[in-house]
Amino acid sequence: MLLVAVAAVRVSTRSGLPTLLIYLGLGVALGQDGLGLHFDDALLTQVLGYTALVVILAEGGLGTKWQSIRPAVPAAAVLATVGVGISVGVTALGARYLVGLDWRTALLLGAIVSSTDAAAVFSVLRRVPLPGRLSGLLEAESGFNDAPTVILVVAFAATGHSVESWYVLVGEVALELAIGLAVGLVVGRLGELGLRKIALPSSGLYPIAVIALIFLAYAGGAMGHGSGFLAVYVCALVLGNSKLPHGQATRGFAEGLAWVAQIGMFVMLGLLVDPHTLGGAVLPAVVVGLVLVLVARPLSVGLSLLPFRLPWADQGLLSWAGLRGAVPIVLATIPLVRGAAGAQRLFDTVFVLVVVFTLVQGPTLPWVARRLRISEQAHADDLGVESAPLERLHGHLLSVALAPGSRLAGVEVRELRLPPGAAVTLVVRNGSSFVPGLDTVLSPGDELLVVATDEVRDRAERRLRAVDRGGKLAGWLGTRERY
Repeated sequence: MLLVAVAAVRVSTRSGLPTLLIYLGLGVALGQDGLGLHFDDALLTQVLGYTALVVILAEGGLGTKWQSIRPAVPAAAVLATVGVGISVGVTALGARYLVGLDWRTALLLGAIVSSTDAAAVFSVLRRVPLPGRLSGLLEAESGFNDAPTVILVVAFAATGHSVESWYVLVGEVALELAIGLAVGLVVGRLGELGLRKIALPSSGLYPIAVIALIFLAYAGGAMGHGSGFLAVYVCALVLGNSKLPHGQATRGFAEGLAWVAQIGMFVMLGLLVDPHTLGGAVLPAVVVGLVLVLVARPLSVGLSLLPFRLPWADQGLLSWAGLRGAVPIVLATIPLVRGAAGAQRLFDTVFVLVVVFTLVQGPTLPWVARRLRISEQAHADDLGVESAPLERLHGHLLSVALAPGSRLAGVEVRELRLPPGAAVTLVVRNGSSFVPGLDTVLSPGDELLVVATDEVRDRAERRLRAVDRGGKLAGWLGTRERY
């Protein structure tokens, strides 16, 4: 199944079909209406789904550059809280008056489908080159908005008593978000200090330690009656933007885990659904989905981001890029587990809604970006610097990869002007390695090995990044460096 799922990634890349639909299809094909595998454990699905969401959020946080999302954090925070509230209300109105659901079920459905999916957003942003102001906002929003939606779904799905007043819900959401934020920051900072001070005996232990810290953040947030999902994203964001040893290897490890989590989660969700019961959910799903995509999402974007004065084209793209994926389907298992009235019909509606509108929104997002004239050409990635501590030698070995478009290309080794105590010791070019001289000119695609003492390790990395951005004149014309 894993081999088929991995091959499906290639198929989806060529066809533009979102991978989540292929994985859901695998689950349905294996289920009782396909090969006959019977699976109906909603509680196990919820537990494993939460675990998978933690891994997916962790990978997103570790791979998100703080400098790219920092300007967008205020807008993303408003969109992930106020925007979610607006979307829940508008979607609930549509479900109540167009589909005929009672108010409690309508609010529950609105809460379930109002969260954008981190896995879907992160995968689309890898394919659609967007300006940093928009990609940063989408990344931050998808990382933040799982927390308030989970709180709302749990509140609306509670059986045996009435829904609390709106101001009580707002207070609970604010408190849980504050606790989750605090736990994520504390665990992330303490983990950063520990991993930088303690040299582990094997490089393979660093990715395991980072993932363990992220799960610790989730546990701390949940046990402290806060948002475990927000704690996960914040902790991963802190660790991913720290100069940890073997940072690139850690991100690669997390990406692999996230793929396994997505595959397992989507296949399991496909197993849980009964295809022969979906026919009655198609019309409600399409109606609610149209309200969500064409009314609720644009209103939530426009009203919540009003103070930030975003251009109309940006708001249009943000409205269309509110992708749904595994998160709504996993959240739809909460009413099933709690035995809420109409929970199975609700699950079927959410399942159909996600499938239909992922088919519509995912493949058309690049076209929408082009039509709105806000897509841009792909730009060079941030300079990849991998650090391995040399504890006994009191030094560091930096592995530096020149990304396409890096301004390190064309620079002589002497022009790097690395601080005393740091030197380029090896260049790997086209599969061959050699020891460079001072007059060696770097080329696109080169990988450099730089040895630096403990005292100048950070200064050497800052200098390399400065030349990567500003070329050989970095530090002389417009680029300030502090050694």
